Amino acid sequence: MNLPNKLTILRVVLIPFFVLFLLLFGGKVPMLRYVAAAVFIVASLTDLLDGKIARKYNMVTNFGKFMDPLADKLLVCSALICLVELGQLPAWMAIIIVSREFIISGFRLVAAERGIVIAASYWGKFKTTFQMIAVILMIVDLPVLWVATLACTWIALLLTVISLFDYIGKNHKILTDGQM
Repeated sequence: MNLPNKLTILRVVLIPFFVLFLLLFGGKVPMLRYVAAAVFIVASLTDLLDGKIARKYNMVTNFGKFMDPLADKLLVCSALICLVELGQLPAWMAIIIVSREFIISGFRLVAAERGIVIAASYWGKFKTTFQMIAVILMIVDLPVLWVATLACTWIALLLTVISLFDYIGKNHKILTDGQM
């Protein structure tokens, strides 16, 4: 197992610790929300690192192509569900974001059955970046950053919808006639 794949696995392993610090401990000891934020940041940085290392050193694997986007989805969706639980994110926003992730995962599975790999688009990368920034801002929950938090949350939602339409537009033939 190469380093990028280990970083992807680390991201998945960090999720339960993030959830514990945010929901279980963070509710009783508010300062532990910052620990949850730190765990989320570390997990998010593994996403940046694993891709850069894999491409730079030609370590791209089928495992990484499959698990990297799945690990991102698990991390972000876990955070969104926690933030709904904490009353910091409307459930409808989380539903839109999570639904998009399921739709794109479905597209990728159908494509993979046909030997086609759907690479992440720039819209998808921007979406993930803004989702992660918005999550971090919501976790730290600093009143002085409420405008930035609100703006990043809405930008993340907008990019979620844009990236969904981008994927569908570029890949609709996978579902209609099996071709790209």
